[in-house]
Amino acid sequence: MKKLFGYALIGLALVSLVLPGCTPKTTKVVIATDATWYPFEYVDEQTKKIVGFDIDLMTAIAEKAGIEIEIKDVSWDALLAGMAQCHYDAAISSISITEDRSKDMLFSDPYFHVGQIVVVRWENTDITDRYALSGKVAGTQIGTTGAFAIEEIEGATLKTYDDIGLAFQDLLNGQIDAVVTDNPLAYGYVGRNPDKLKTVGEVFTSEEIGIAVCKDNPDLLEKINDGLAAVIAEGLIEELIDKWFAQEQI
Repeated sequence: MKKLFGYALIGLALVSLVLPGCTPKTTKVVIATDATWYPFEYVDEQTKKIVGFDIDLMTAIAEKAGIEIEIKDVSWDALLAGMAQCHYDAAISSISITEDRSKDMLFSDPYFHVGQIVVVRWENTDITDRYALSGKVAGTQIGTTGAFAIEEIEGATLKTYDDIGLAFQDLLNGQIDAVVTDNPLAYGYVGRNPDKLKTVGEVFTSEEIGIAVCKDNPDLLEKINDGLAAVIAEGLIEELIDKWFAQEQI
């Protein structure tokens, strides 16, 4: 019995020596984003870091949920395809919750409401709303609800871009007649080019924005929803709106 007890003590001593150097590794939750959607997510030109409304929100949610996150900047197409294949754990990128997307990925509770609106050059007087896009070329990012909206406008020609910024660049250069995109994003570009761009007409869709989660990971979805509920209860959404959209027209 004494010999067995001695072996037990030796075992405990070994455990005490081993444990300090064997801290369990925390697996990072990989969050995809398309950092071209100012002011939701974009790359700060000075710091080269991804910043924006969504980034602040996801960081706060992760803290509440007790998860460690790594945010990766990927193109919009790669984001959607990657989420469908669970190459990423989650994605936050002003993603509208749609029936088709819900077949490939899970969605958190909504955290923002947006709609599509038309942006034209300041001097344009021909286009006053979406109906006036008939016979015109309207640009937007490929695979977005803006692209679907343009396709539904009779007589309008859709031109798609990998990056929404390229669509606005073509608009500024007179290569296309209009851009159709989410209203906060539109107001952001207009706010940075007040003497060159303007919105016309009313917001003509109503969409809910959510965080996409790998369809095989309902546990992560629950954690994100719990974290989201906590930050909403604390009034963080309103604070972030003041921070990121104070100069915009939402």
